[in-house]
Amino acid sequence: MKKTILITGGAGFIGSHVVRLFVNKYPDYTILNLDLLTYAGNLENLGDIDTRPNYRFVRADIRDTDQLSKIFSENEIDGIIHLAAESHVDRSITDPLAFINTNILGTVNLLNVARDSWKDKMNGKRFYHISTDEVYGSLGKEGFFYETTAYDPRSPYSASKASSDHLVMAYYHTYGLPVVISNCSNNYGPNQFPEKLIPLAINNIKNSKPIPVYGKGENIRDWMFVLDHARTIDLIFHKGRTGETYNIGGHNELKNIDLIHKLCEVMDNRLNRVRGTSAKLITFVKDRAGHDLRYAIDSSKLQNELGWMPSLQFEEGIEKTVDWYLSNQEWMDHVLSGDYEKYYHNQYHKR
Repeated sequence: MKKTILITGGAGFIGSHVVRLFVNKYPDYTILNLDLLTYAGNLENLGDIDTRPNYRFVRADIRDTDQLSKIFSENEIDGIIHLAAESHVDRSITDPLAFINTNILGTVNLLNVARDSWKDKMNGKRFYHISTDEVYGSLGKEGFFYETTAYDPRSPYSASKASSDHLVMAYYHTYGLPVVISNCSNNYGPNQFPEKLIPLAINNIKNSKPIPVYGKGENIRDWMFVLDHARTIDLIFHKGRTGETYNIGGHNELKNIDLIHKLCEVMDNRLNRVRGTSAKLITFVKDRAGHDLRYAIDSSKLQNELGWMPSLQFEEGIEKTVDWYLSNQEWMDHVLSGDYEKYYHNQYHKR
């Protein structure tokens, strides 16, 4: 069945894996990748599918209603997978307004344009909003986040995502917009911007630089391999129930310090270093303001309704991740230097 799917933030970490999956899996779909290409948006992530006939990149800003309206007027959009967002907690503490403008106002712009475009033909449409488990706040040593857990965000980032979640669901109840939401645990894997913990640690270990760990490293996160998340997004987009929220967890809870030690072991092995060499680089730094202690997801709704389970455990996923970064130093060099911006100019300014 021919469809046109708009994926926002499709040049980012998670978005690029979703775009690739949809382009390869659904040749009858036209995939529009909308991305502003801010610091974490990198079209080199999609170089392998850039010339596919069912793929098209559109450089645009979800904060710009005119740009969005033009895209919708020129294309009959059947579905939206909304990933575009500011997502780094540390940056949200430094510049909360950027998160409010993109994550809240940008989402409202997209909701409004979709509502106006679909107002007479909602049947068969879908607005899928990708969110985070951080909207639920912080857990103690026990318990899990459920879809019914009250929101309790603790950072400007999580507060902005919580707001966007509420607005998406409000458009479902008020306007009948066919929406679905998912809240996912921490992702890791290829193509992640190296401000995040795992790629930052891999790069620092490789270059024998200190590995910064907040506080004592006691904070606990549930980790999901990004390709598993992309496959789950595909499943929810096609089979999730309208008006519902689905929690996605990786079933891999780890303290940050335990994660780093495991990463050090894998890196020592891959780099032929004496066991324990990389662990000497661990450097504890002042804890982040409002640092949530623990996140843990209950994914039973997703499993019971859609038959979903993650395919990789952390040990296998982290080895695949390390191998990818060690085999793609040129990608890392381009990201760290900002040269990945050249890809856009080389690929699209000549067309």
